[in-house]
Amino acid sequence: MRLTDYLDKGASLGPSSPCLTMGERTLTYADVQDLSRRVAAALARSGIAAGDKVAVLSGNDPTAFSCVFGISRAGAVWCPINPRNEAAENRDLLDLFDCRCLIFQKAFAPLVDRIRQQLPLLTTLVCLDGDEAYADSFDTWLGAERLDAEPVDDLALIVGTGGTTGRPKGVMLTGRNIETMSALTLMSYPFDGRPVYLALAPLTHAAGVLCFPILTLGGQVVILPAPDLGQFLAHIERDRVTHTFLPPTLIYMLLDHADLETTDLGSLQCFWYGAAPISPTRLSEALTRIGPVMAQLFGQSEAPMMIATMAPKDHFDENGSVATARLSSAGRPSPLVTVAIMDGQGTLLPAGERGEVVVRSSLVMTGYYKNPVATQEASAHGWHHTGDIGYLDEDNFLYIVDRAKDMIITGGFNVYSVEVEQALMAYPGIQDCGVIGLPDEKWGERVVAVVQTRTGKPIEADALTAFVKARIGSVKTPKEILVWPDLPRSKLGKVLKNEIKQQLLG
Repeated sequence: MRLTDYLDKGASLGPSSPCLTMGERTLTYADVQDLSRRVAAALARSGIAAGDKVAVLSGNDPTAFSCVFGISRAGAVWCPINPRNEAAENRDLLDLFDCRCLIFQKAFAPLVDRIRQQLPLLTTLVCLDGDEAYADSFDTWLGAERLDAEPVDDLALIVGTGGTTGRPKGVMLTGRNIETMSALTLMSYPFDGRPVYLALAPLTHAAGVLCFPILTLGGQVVILPAPDLGQFLAHIERDRVTHTFLPPTLIYMLLDHADLETTDLGSLQCFWYGAAPISPTRLSEALTRIGPVMAQLFGQSEAPMMIATMAPKDHFDENGSVATARLSSAGRPSPLVTVAIMDGQGTLLPAGERGEVVVRSSLVMTGYYKNPVATQEASAHGWHHTGDIGYLDEDNFLYIVDRAKDMIITGGFNVYSVEVEQALMAYPGIQDCGVIGLPDEKWGERVVAVVQTRTGKPIEADALTAFVKARIGSVKTPKEILVWPDLPRSKLGKVLKNEIKQQLLG
């Protein structure tokens, strides 16, 4: 299936049904189909051929997301660009992907103007919602012709990994990868009736690819242009939202939101969380206060979303009580995915032993764009290497204990930062935290925690230290706990441990 096939499948269930909604504006399935065909024709008229790379730089917006289907209809390759990136990072991505066309919102025109001269392959620039001297106006560029071209191969999109460890890499995802992800979504989680999906997180990331399985069922995607949790709650009640997604950081903020208790959440069937480890303590609170609808997904750009899944029902034991011990897991490997644990020599390890999480599946990318060395490294020993350290228990639940690069070795013992963070998050009054290792003459590395408290609730470091020591022992307990008003975060809300380390070392 091409990306546009998900839209057409939904249209076959009712072309006049709402497809994309933002505020008072709604595009029906027929509207989005027509717009996508006009975008495809405009791309062809601009010299964009099947297989060429087309980037979209925009906040959450129905027209911008409709262009994704136009890119697919033209047989071109969609390159999502995160609007929260810095100019240099977006320049690197557009250059890396060999983009020939960039469709952008006027709000990003100054950024585009700064980088366009450094991108000689970028021959077509289109402004979605305004006029720029160096770009075509979207309405003028669009024209009246329609096109539905045949793709030259199965490459559907290229996703940037981010440049925190050097130059970013481009993850090549095929139609088959997205088809596998969509199938796993539909078979792993509850879908009763025509879904209404609320997208608050950026459509350039997890919130966007989750739209594809929604569309196959003729569902409606309600788009929020900005991360406003008050509006998020209001839309759940007003639009009778059935499915949504938030990363853990925003779920913590939602649990502290004044409107949570008075909002009718009864329409929710599935509230996905993922993109970072979640605190089991806060997850247990969410199961009570948001409802028995929480649903975990675990994946990465190279194997999108569905390496392991945990449906709402799996958060509970057979007697209906919360399955507390299971809340720290990432769920079970998905039905179309094989997960194993591997040591550094390529040997697969038995249940309970810790090593790198490796994967085999049609979910896994074809490789990194123009980077055969990185592709070979990621597929060593015939498995895709996730870079996560974890283990499988006797019931085949997967537990992620750390990113390999975040493991701390102190006094000869391996300390996994996620385990320490979960112990810290169980203490009342902690909003979020990050755990790192810093050089230490005695221990080699010492465990250091930086915590963010809930508004107006100070924390006593000695009491917190004693609490953590009682839960996980003295070796893993931070030697130092610092309280910061906020933590450095990525565009998706993940705590950036490398930035914490740099600040403390500086």
